[in-house]
Amino acid sequence: MTDETVKKEEVAKESESSVPKSPVAETPKAAAPARKPHNRDRKPARPRIGEGSSDPELEERVVAVNRVAKVVKGGRRFSFSALMVVGDKKGNVGYGLGKAKEVPEAIRKATQTAKNNMIHVAIDKGTIPHQIVGEFDAGKVMFKPAADGTGIKAAGACRSILELVGIRNVLTKSLRGNNPHNIVKATFMALRSLRSPERIAELRGKDVARIRLK
Repeated sequence: MTDETVKKEEVAKESESSVPKSPVAETPKAAAPARKPHNRDRKPARPRIGEGSSDPELEERVVAVNRVAKVVKGGRRFSFSALMVVGDKKGNVGYGLGKAKEVPEAIRKATQTAKNNMIHVAIDKGTIPHQIVGEFDAGKVMFKPAADGTGIKAAGACRSILELVGIRNVLTKSLRGNNPHNIVKATFMALRSLRSPERIAELRGKDVARIRLK
């Protein structure tokens, strides 16, 4: 290398060092999102239907528990169905059917269904206001008012329903069928059709006091 080329290189380096470098704009880093504090006081898990909602005034009766088999490709799968009746002995009663793999779970489901489907029954001095016949499919039951001291002349599912309603004196007769499901539904058909003297007087536009005196 000649002396001239060396001098040219030195001059070029000095010129480069003398030129001020433009500062590069540094992009600010995005701030990390603040973490939410861990809430230790979380609300308890919501209970399932039927848990923790039992009414102390309601009484429960098991009418029937059946084992049901479902035939599938691999064989049979067994489950249970429960028929339950609930009532407060003050004119309110309901029934429900529940199915599950275990008996307690089936009873729980049936009880919750019965509580959701309660009806009010007209009661007149501890008995029913008038004679009535309830019919559902193959089940047919007749109900008659009875004097004080007669008691509940009924059996099976019909007796459980009448006790939970709060009726103390009544005469019943099963005219057809003995399936508990049909008997329960026929009994509820009859109880829904009962009308108190006050309700009948209201529908006819009559005076209730005059009807009571007669």
